[in-house]
Amino acid sequence: MSENKKTEKIVAVKGMNDILPAEAPLWELFENTVQSVLKSYGFQQIRTPIVEQTPLFARAIGAVTDIVEKEMYSFTDSMNGDQLTLRPEGTAGVVRAVIEHSLAYEGPKRLWYAGPMFRHERPQRGRYRQFHQFGAEAIGFTGPDIDAELIMLCQRLWDDLGLENIRLELNSIGDADERNKHRVDLIAYLEQHIDILDAEAQRRMYTNPLRILDTKNPAMQAMVNAAPKLLDYLGPDSLAHFEGVQKILKHNNIPYTVNPRLVRGMDYYNRTVFEWVTDQLGAQGTVCAGGRYDPLVEMFGGKPTPACGFGMGVERLIELMKAAGEPATQNQCDVYLVHQGEAAQLQSFVLAERLRDAGLDVVLHCASANAGGSFKSQMKRADASGAAFAIILGDDEMHQNVAMIKTMRADDGEGKQTPVPFDEVVDHLVDQIIGAAEHEHEHIHYHH
Repeated sequence: MSENKKTEKIVAVKGMNDILPAEAPLWELFENTVQSVLKSYGFQQIRTPIVEQTPLFARAIGAVTDIVEKEMYSFTDSMNGDQLTLRPEGTAGVVRAVIEHSLAYEGPKRLWYAGPMFRHERPQRGRYRQFHQFGAEAIGFTGPDIDAELIMLCQRLWDDLGLENIRLELNSIGDADERNKHRVDLIAYLEQHIDILDAEAQRRMYTNPLRILDTKNPAMQAMVNAAPKLLDYLGPDSLAHFEGVQKILKHNNIPYTVNPRLVRGMDYYNRTVFEWVTDQLGAQGTVCAGGRYDPLVEMFGGKPTPACGFGMGVERLIELMKAAGEPATQNQCDVYLVHQGEAAQLQSFVLAERLRDAGLDVVLHCASANAGGSFKSQMKRADASGAAFAIILGDDEMHQNVAMIKTMRADDGEGKQTPVPFDEVVDHLVDQIIGAAEHEHEHIHYHH
């Protein structure tokens, strides 16, 4: 290779994004909040592989869905010829694990998962080829109460995250025999209006006609609105289940709209389906979707087991948090250590470790290519770190066996410098930082 030839930069795959340090605190806030809420409802974490056998998704999602036909990242394992797929959603893997490890044998399970999913679709706002989901699966519960609990869990999460512009849409798609009767009438109705159907609707008419009801095409709205409604085909058991969900939601003041056109893209859903929708993200407004999927465990070879769950898109909810004014930054550390001279550097390491032992987050200034070692340049770094305090060590401090502690943020004392003997530094800062945090915690108003 010629010396003058510039090495070509390698960039990320389109639609697969880096989450940079400046944005990570917002993700961490979101993740910690979700985990806390899930734990408060008795859900336990399950971690499943990112790669599963392709037939798992083809069987669960349905061979004629867009996901299986166009969006899955599938490949042949070069070692043994297995057909493998990067998971496009989380439910199938969780149910596979529940069956494989007999998790439901001892009784019902409340499980949650989190992690990346993969779909080969056109990237758009809040929707990427590698995207992240949190999901909850309640397996082994038969009644409408668990459906309502999952919905109320979501409402609590939006409240805790301070998200207000999310509304709940609810429907029941009944059981298989009810859907089949509706399907016959729906296809007959669509055949009468074939001149109005767009190419995608015509392609779906005999394979997945329910999804046509979900169309966003304005030219088809009037026709779809007049189509046979699945709710009119529900039998007494499905109706009683749906009414049971609504009764609990009403009793707990959870607002919702019944949307008779709401369906799910996966073949395994039955009865309750729901979506949490926002108008703030353009056309792709669903931030969380779920419902009941009683047939799935049996479809995977397990014993008939009722189940219900949801999945939420992290990227979209992060977008909403930003729109609500949630700052994307947080303090990098509690204390930033500034030092000059070899003795001061060595003492800085000792102090930094003692402070970390006491539970504080500490950044120790280290030499870098683009910043000088002067006190001025180090203090700029200390300020940028968001630290509440800077510890300054130089020749003078080393001679006096003290550390100079500078207040960086406090409203009443910013810039104040206090000399503190080395042996008292930890107690001094723990009192200042942890004491202030506990005082603030006492004044937090919990809205539940």
